[in-house]
Amino acid sequence: MGTTADLHDGDHRLAKRAIAVGPPWMRRAAPAVQEAAEHTKVWWAAAAGMATFGGWRGRTAAAAGVAAMTTAQVLSNAIVKPLYRRRRPPPEWVPQEELDERPDSSSFPSGHTAAAFGFAGAVAPVWPAAGAACGVTAAVVAAERVHSGAHFPSDVAAGGVIGLAAAALIRGTPHLLRRRWF
Repeated sequence: MGTTADLHDGDHRLAKRAIAVGPPWMRRAAPAVQEAAEHTKVWWAAAAGMATFGGWRGRTAAAAGVAAMTTAQVLSNAIVKPLYRRRRPPPEWVPQEELDERPDSSSFPSGHTAAAFGFAGAVAPVWPAAGAACGVTAAVVAAERVHSGAHFPSDVAAGGVIGLAAAALIRGTPHLLRRRWF
């Protein structure tokens, strides 16, 4: 059975390797992915497209996605990050052009990943095809966060868990309210 130190070392080795090597397409796509994920632009655009062109199901999926994304951001950025201060991967691991874009906040958890998985996780049950597309995009955002040197893999994994928990909370809220009030 591994120790916490083993997990920490593995997390660091994986991050260093992903930053240094990673798939070549990711290095080329990373700036566009980061720009789209910044301030949740890609998720707002997806919500607008679903709401505009998806009829009732699109509007429902968009509303669920935005609610879960917002919940995930509050959980990750306003609650967990201040509680758990973690340094980002060392600057010497990261290409110079990526260092300029790195945030100063705690590395743990990845708020971008939390928002991405929250949005995709809430959209998928309402509109599976759109949810699958959002899920692929969320995975690319998560990979970019490690590949760019902004996060360790465990930061991204925690962000994914927070996002999926937010999606489950949003999906379950109407049922809880009906039980409580009706």
